[in-house]
Amino acid sequence: MSGHSKWSTIKHKKAAKDAKRGKIFTKLIKEITVAARMGGGDVNANPRLRTAVLTARSNSMPSENIDRAIKKGTGELEGVTYEEIQYEGYGPGGAAIIAQVLTDNKNRTVSELRRLFAKHGGNMGETGCVSWMFEKKGLIAIEKSQVDEERLMTVALDAGADDIRDEGEIFEVVTTPEDFHAVKERLDHEKIPVSSAQVTLVPKNTVDIDAKHVEQILKLSEELEDHDDVQSVSANFNISDELMEKVHSAQ
Repeated sequence: MSGHSKWSTIKHKKAAKDAKRGKIFTKLIKEITVAARMGGGDVNANPRLRTAVLTARSNSMPSENIDRAIKKGTGELEGVTYEEIQYEGYGPGGAAIIAQVLTDNKNRTVSELRRLFAKHGGNMGETGCVSWMFEKKGLIAIEKSQVDEERLMTVALDAGADDIRDEGEIFEVVTTPEDFHAVKERLDHEKIPVSSAQVTLVPKNTVDIDAKHVEQILKLSEELEDHDDVQSVSANFNISDELMEKVHSAQ
């Protein structure tokens, strides 16, 4: 969920926790299976599959799980057929939200997501209603305690990164989708530990959320991400430091 730096930090911490719980494995297996079905099982010839496998390995997924998911995608093993859908809508406070979904039951998923939007003061819209506000980027997060800023800038920019952002407790390396692999591989080669890495939708501009809607938008975001069929969520909201501190203190 792209947003304010505090929210970025929360997101990356949540990703790390989900990885430890193994929750992320189910979503990664779906992505690997679909990527292999659409573009073949050769990692070197299938950029989407390469990204999925890279993400799976960075989350310590066993090789046999990855291989099995690829074979299910190519048809060598029997598996479920997933449909890839992008759902778009507005959250409380006017924030634009996109949920990337892989599902084996479209009717069930759309009904459940529509209910989540409504429950937290938002509404789902038509396809294309907010996607024009986003662009695809590679995002790689590194905890500040794990790297020297100057060294990170030298390595990442030399490898082709577009930008390095200070996001509170982390540095966020931004790349084009095409340069994502090269930058991630260079960071790995230089032994710079990565907290999370993904190609995702990033907002071109943001909407400030007022105090009235902060709790709602955060709950909507979290419940969408926790949904089993949702692979990733992108949004364009911005929350001030002051409001985020109030949320923390209230928890």
